[in-house]
Amino acid sequence: MTVMSKVFKAYDVRATYPDPLNEQIGQKVGYGTGQWLKQRHGGQVGLVLTSRDHRPAAESMHDAINWGLRAVGHRVIDLGRCDTSFMYFAIPFVKGALGGVQTTASHNPIEYIGYKISSTEARPVGADTGLKQIQTIAEQLEGNCPEPTGGYEQQDLWADYREHVLSFLAPPKRPLRVFVDACNGMATKLVPTVFGGIENIEIIEENFLFTDCWAHEPNPLVAENMAPTREGVVRHGADLGACFDGDADRCMLVDDMGGIIGCDHLTALLCESMLEKQPGSAIVYDLRSSKVVPEIIAARGGRPEVSKVGHVNMKERLRETDGIFGGELSGHFYFKHNCFADSGAITLAAVLSVLGRTDRSISEAILPLRRYPQSGEINFINDDSKATIQAMKDHYGSCADSVLELDGVTIDRFNRDGWWFNVRASNTEPLLRLNAEARESEILKAILADLTPQLGQLVEGH
Repeated sequence: MTVMSKVFKAYDVRATYPDPLNEQIGQKVGYGTGQWLKQRHGGQVGLVLTSRDHRPAAESMHDAINWGLRAVGHRVIDLGRCDTSFMYFAIPFVKGALGGVQTTASHNPIEYIGYKISSTEARPVGADTGLKQIQTIAEQLEGNCPEPTGGYEQQDLWADYREHVLSFLAPPKRPLRVFVDACNGMATKLVPTVFGGIENIEIIEENFLFTDCWAHEPNPLVAENMAPTREGVVRHGADLGACFDGDADRCMLVDDMGGIIGCDHLTALLCESMLEKQPGSAIVYDLRSSKVVPEIIAARGGRPEVSKVGHVNMKERLRETDGIFGGELSGHFYFKHNCFADSGAITLAAVLSVLGRTDRSISEAILPLRRYPQSGEINFINDDSKATIQAMKDHYGSCADSVLELDGVTIDRFNRDGWWFNVRASNTEPLLRLNAEARESEILKAILADLTPQLGQLVEGH
């Protein structure tokens, strides 16, 4: 396996620093990105935006990507240290920008670094939309990256970004206390800059320091990382809690009772306010979501549109359907008027808008949406996922209400037997991932007992 094969992933460039991902490789990634953007624009160089997160390696790796882009002849505008969603805002905002690169490793441990690459209109560049070509160009560059010839400047767009995010916030009609765990990540800068000084919103800060020694890993999908937020909400009597991941493009929310809010339930909660802006619009949800999501979307007059898992797939589906909004179980939420891109800041603004116009607590608003028992995602070690998925289809599909092969296989027997499940293969590991839901707890227990012996070795923790 080549070094480039180790660092190029399905959706981004990411690996441990400095081995295998270091400044020399970073310059070549920048060069490959620059050449790919040049090819897409008729062989012309232009303006490319760059930015970085808070990690120890981020500054030098950010300099490396700038070097590679400028070596192609592009003019670089450096936006400085900011959250990833800042870049999604900036690309369409800065006239003539061909794309942008954020230096980040998102929620990964502190020794990781990487790059998220976007083209015009903040379109994500994944393996099937340009990343493989960028890898090939980078691999073919022999020796050191050429010297830069393109220009360089810095710009501060924080005031414009704040205005953009707050366009999604309806001023709360009642005081709201919000406990926020920034995880020592980019929310450290994002939250006070964007949400500071707003009437009726009080922010209680936790882990709001940039440091090389994080209080905990900035991954809110891991339950133990949500403990400070859950405890903080209860301790301070907050109306809402938010835990941002490292690059702050997503956040997980906690209700006023200290309970974690499922992202599919949050999608259902937000759909009414989103559809008020664009009645009859599509709302996109990932195929692991609760049945309550398409039910609520349809009940509110919207069009439920299902998507494969992954931010590239969700964004593409939202564009295809011209949807107003989309929600994914990973905590990414997507907005049409944010170039169909995800934003942790806009998610928080949207929830505060809903919460601020009612006397109901967030726990009261979410409770009716938790109507069906769910398994959560369960992982199994499986070396022949393709055969196992086919066996699931053959065994359970014949009497199904529907069989969907959008991502793995989804067997829906909800109307007939009161349950559905999805089994899909991991993109990066020999794992099968199971999500199931039923009308009643006993039905869920029974279908899980039937399924789990057929899927492989249960990964520890489930």
